[in-house]
Amino acid sequence: MSGFIETLMPNIIAYWDQFTQALTATVQMFLLAGILSFLFGLLFGVLLIITQPTGIAPNKAVYRIVDTVVNVFRSIPFVILLIFLIPLTRAIVGTAIGVKGAIIPLVFGCVPFYTRQVETALADVDPGKIEAARAMGISTPNIVFHVYLHEAVPELIRVTTTTAISLIGLTTMAGAVGAGGIGSFAINYGQSLHHQDVVNVCVVLLLVIVSLMQYLGGFLARKTTNRALFRKEVH
Repeated sequence: MSGFIETLMPNIIAYWDQFTQALTATVQMFLLAGILSFLFGLLFGVLLIITQPTGIAPNKAVYRIVDTVVNVFRSIPFVILLIFLIPLTRAIVGTAIGVKGAIIPLVFGCVPFYTRQVETALADVDPGKIEAARAMGISTPNIVFHVYLHEAVPELIRVTTTTAISLIGLTTMAGAVGAGGIGSFAINYGQSLHHQDVVNVCVVLLLVIVSLMQYLGGFLARKTTNRALFRKEVH
């Protein structure tokens, strides 16, 4: 079996240490940037929903600032954003390369996308439930947590899955410009050295990761959707 693997991907075996380091770097970038993007994207998405003119806490200034910032950063291609944020990244983490240097650009690249996804998910919540909660005098924070976020769980899972898959793509792009990870490994040890097996393994690995994430996200979304429908039938 080991002989077959060595025949199928000899250069992966030859550069095994570098491969595992690249995989570890990708996981670190994904988890760190993903957690920060989830928190900030959820926060900004909620702010856009509640501070819009028809929201439960209208605030023109806050809405315009968040909306403008999100639109600006969404319009910048990620590779350009990486270069643009080098001074800020160095000021915050002390370096613009490696995993540490990739986190800030990844967050800036991912948060605007996720913010819009969250905004869309929350906008689909039944307005009648929002109005009923307001009529009962429920506070704005409670409406956010117990109505908006609670009712939007299935859709939030779907958009989070979509964003997570997009973030995997961003980590490979970041790797191509010095952040390390699978993208860097595929270019440095695959394309540059003409080792096709390295490129093939990286592609297959990313396909497996994305497929698993898609399956898990769809499974959780279906489970929460069915649970919500069950509650409606019971009531």
